[in-house]
Amino acid sequence: MSFSFNFDVHAQSVSPEDVGESNVKTDKADIAAKHSTDDSPAAENIKEAAEHCPPSDPESLLGDAVSETVTVGTLPPLLFLNETVLEKTASEREDEEKILSRTADQRSDLISGVYEGGLKVWECTYDLLEWVDSDGETFGDKSVLDLGCGAGLLGILALKRGASKVHFQDYNSTVIKQLTLPNVLLNCQEDGPEEEDGGSDSDGEGKGHGKSQNYSEKGKGGENQNEDLKDGAPPVKKRLTEPPQHSALLARCRFYSGDWTTFLALVVKDEPPPKYDIIFTSETIYNTAYYPSLHETLQKLLALDGVVYLATKAHYFGVGGGLHLFEQFVEQQGIFSLHHLWDVEEGLKRHVVGLRFKTGKTT
Repeated sequence: MSFSFNFDVHAQSVSPEDVGESNVKTDKADIAAKHSTDDSPAAENIKEAAEHCPPSDPESLLGDAVSETVTVGTLPPLLFLNETVLEKTASEREDEEKILSRTADQRSDLISGVYEGGLKVWECTYDLLEWVDSDGETFGDKSVLDLGCGAGLLGILALKRGASKVHFQDYNSTVIKQLTLPNVLLNCQEDGPEEEDGGSDSDGEGKGHGKSQNYSEKGKGGENQNEDLKDGAPPVKKRLTEPPQHSALLARCRFYSGDWTTFLALVVKDEPPPKYDIIFTSETIYNTAYYPSLHETLQKLLALDGVVYLATKAHYFGVGGGLHLFEQFVEQQGIFSLHHLWDVEEGLKRHVVGLRFKTGKTT
């Protein structure tokens, strides 16, 4: 299994060797070790949950988008916004939490209880993508939660592979609005139909595959639409009046911010409360203070025969969390069985594990 990166702006290829130096694979353990010990204990921080709906004109989110593409094995390419652009345009972006400016000022990618690292793609996310590639999961008609989603690559993969619904959750509302939502839209556009009569199914499920729009080179898409016209293609004006292809895929998605306790309280108000066939969570057990709320969220939201896929490092220096401590916590609760699915031995050991309910232990 292998993955590669592609910067859409300069059509630059990036080798796996180069990735180790890239900020998209920053080690969360190293970042955590730089935390100030004066921060309030994580367990005392509460960030109220909220649901975020796409704007009426979703494509406005991509006005200055500069995207990268990650390719993992046989999985479909996944697009996500370049973090550097977010940092450089921080003053122009909606950011009530001020995390874009604070992370730049403090030169920190993790501020406990304030910002939990969602603007970066951490390396265990790629481990989990590689595991999915090897496992052959297709997600057809399944309900998926991307918990602690950040860029949302895991949930986006499920969406592109036929999940019936995908819900995204991150601690920070800025991450959801400025990163996750635009990334979902980028990938919906990537899968859009090339022509009015050639791409989408009549049931509106958006399964057609056509040319992706380029939002990177000049800052927005559609500037060379005349070049896309082929014999028999409808006029540009007519195509623009059609419902956008991304609407069907976005309709399968919901987006939430907030800490896990208030997120859980919010979503269980739905009738019926959601139950997810698959819950993805990556690099979320670095702080032991979060284990109770994480465990409760998984317990209340996982379907009876569902599975949690968790990707993690063996240990997170600086905050003290890691797989061994989380395994002990899970065992003490007696609700889930935990199985090692893939162990990565090079460097700081990393793991992909699966959690399933023990018989009769769902409540």
